[in-house]
Amino acid sequence: MTDLAAIASYLDAVLGTEAIPDYPGAFNGVQVANESSITRIAASVDVSRRVIDAAIRGGANLLLVHHGMMWGGAQRITGGLYHRLRLLLAHNVAVYSSHLPLDAHATFGNNVLLARTFGLEPAGGFARYRTIDVGIRGECDCDTGSLLVRADAFARMHGGVARSTEIAPGRRTRRWGICTGAGASSETLIEAHALEIDTLIVGEGPHHTAVEADDAGIVVIYAGHYATETLGVSALAEHLTSKFDIPSAFIAAPTGL
Repeated sequence: MTDLAAIASYLDAVLGTEAIPDYPGAFNGVQVANESSITRIAASVDVSRRVIDAAIRGGANLLLVHHGMMWGGAQRITGGLYHRLRLLLAHNVAVYSSHLPLDAHATFGNNVLLARTFGLEPAGGFARYRTIDVGIRGECDCDTGSLLVRADAFARMHGGVARSTEIAPGRRTRRWGICTGAGASSETLIEAHALEIDTLIVGEGPHHTAVEADDAGIVVIYAGHYATETLGVSALAEHLTSKFDIPSAFIAAPTGL
């Protein structure tokens, strides 16, 4: 019998939650408590009505997510937020969220696991945010088009599709960077250029980043925000199953983005 406090304390320590900076609305850690031992864990990228319904149907009383309940600061508990919270409380389902601590983690992180999925070996950090590197980088000698093929196969497994800026026939990737989720920004492109990264793999990014990347000679592969952030919560849930002997399952809820 393991209660939420024990699991949360363990996760906070493993993920370095208190030491990792994040956006103000992330609220890493326990976002919704419950009052019973944890008997089943559901993992998902987002907290949505669809995910909560699936967690309840599956008998889970802990929902482990990457994107938490709210991001815009103080909010009125009305509409969709009210209905999500009401369902969680009515069915005694706790919520634990980990954003940048999970992105950046050396074992369970979205970035390191995505690199492994694509057959890439990390050699350093990338995508600096305040005091941490959220993403990773490395070197290889591979056909850039083949990386896009791998990214597209991965994205399609998670209800999306991968796209890229223009890839010249026969182009080779020598130095790559990965930043999952909304990883393409003017800042990451400036950093990539300074590090002589020629291929950047991200989830998504604003339209202008494609223009900036092309001008800088950097190919950006957009593998999907949702798809690139499925890996961390899945791995973390499996680890909790091994550590605490609590069954877990991943709930797929693709957004198409």
